[in-house]
Amino acid sequence: VFVGIVAVTAVTGWATWTGFAEKPGIAVFLFVTGAWIVSLCLHEYAHARTALHSGDITIGAKGYLTLNPLKYTHALLSIVLPVLFVIMGGIGLPGGAVFIERDRIRGRWRHSLISAAGPLTNVLFAIACTAPFWLDALDGVPLEFRCALAFLALLQVSAAILNFLPVPGLDGYGVIEPWLSHGVKRQIEPFAPFGLLFVFALLWVPQVNSVFFDLVDTVLRGLGVSDFEASYGWSLYRFWT
Repeated sequence: VFVGIVAVTAVTGWATWTGFAEKPGIAVFLFVTGAWIVSLCLHEYAHARTALHSGDITIGAKGYLTLNPLKYTHALLSIVLPVLFVIMGGIGLPGGAVFIERDRIRGRWRHSLISAAGPLTNVLFAIACTAPFWLDALDGVPLEFRCALAFLALLQVSAAILNFLPVPGLDGYGVIEPWLSHGVKRQIEPFAPFGLLFVFALLWVPQVNSVFFDLVDTVLRGLGVSDFEASYGWSLYRFWT
């Protein structure tokens, strides 16, 4: 399944580069969506691989190391919702997917590292997507492909920032949770299932949305991506508008 997703991403990336498609927006949509799903698989794989080396030997039997998104605990949260977030608001927000048996893992640092591994993958993906920009290697790169990469980088940067927020249910909270007292964790635990939806709903508040995307744009500009390239990539992605 993962190889199939990579193949679709590669073919539509080629179509975007060459202008093969009559309507470039469709190719951009499929390319960015495919690449986004690939990054979701790598995000969850990073959690699973780190958990395996930290002591949870059940990870392999659950299929989490196959990179197959159909093996994840919640297909809806893992793939469908993140893609809908992108379509609705251009927001990269991975969902919870792999079930880790935390009682098998000893050491607070290991628990924190497992949680941090996913968003760190998004950071690396963002660096890879923006490499042509900050290396000044854009000569000969078609505008549509360049802007598709810029929008994909925007998704990765937004995913990394959001996932590092210390909100229950997100990876950022997983990083600090091992260091909290038992009483505090018990008080916060009932809110964990709603953390993801709370953050997404909060991003629909215009003032919060503006501050968040200002931060994302600042990071992208630091990586050599202009506001025009990211916004035009977003416009191409939403080919139906």
